[in-house]
Amino acid sequence: MASKVLQDKAQPLGNYPHVRRVGDFIYVSGTSSRQPDNTHAGVTLQADGRVELDIRAQTQAVIENIGGLLASMDAGLQHLVDITTFLVDMKDFPGYNEVYGTFFDHATGPTRTTVAVHQLPHPHLLIEIKAVAYLLV
Repeated sequence: MASKVLQDKAQPLGNYPHVRRVGDFIYVSGTSSRQPDNTHAGVTLQADGRVELDIRAQTQAVIENIGGLLASMDAGLQHLVDITTFLVDMKDFPGYNEVYGTFFDHATGPTRTTVAVHQLPHPHLLIEIKAVAYLLV
């Protein structure tokens, strides 16, 4: 089993790896839009204190973060076989689905499950995705 600590990524919030390889399978821990400086893509803080959250920007950042994690294992998004998406609010599903469709299609993309959850580890997060990829050793 191989796992990596990636210095150029936001570090895990607990005692677990971002990504782990077991044989031909690569498991990606739940991934958010968190950036290396611990800010979140898709979050705009307004001068009046309001916080604006953008599901499209967060979805793009999450999928790109997953791509970077897979690249650390010499794999890519094309190797994904299954993803599970967690949305804080299903009203965000159309925006998420729109961006998702720019990365994957129904013929070659991974299987997918999308569920609503009460909350995620940070109040600015609208989405988190965990994934499984397959790449022959």
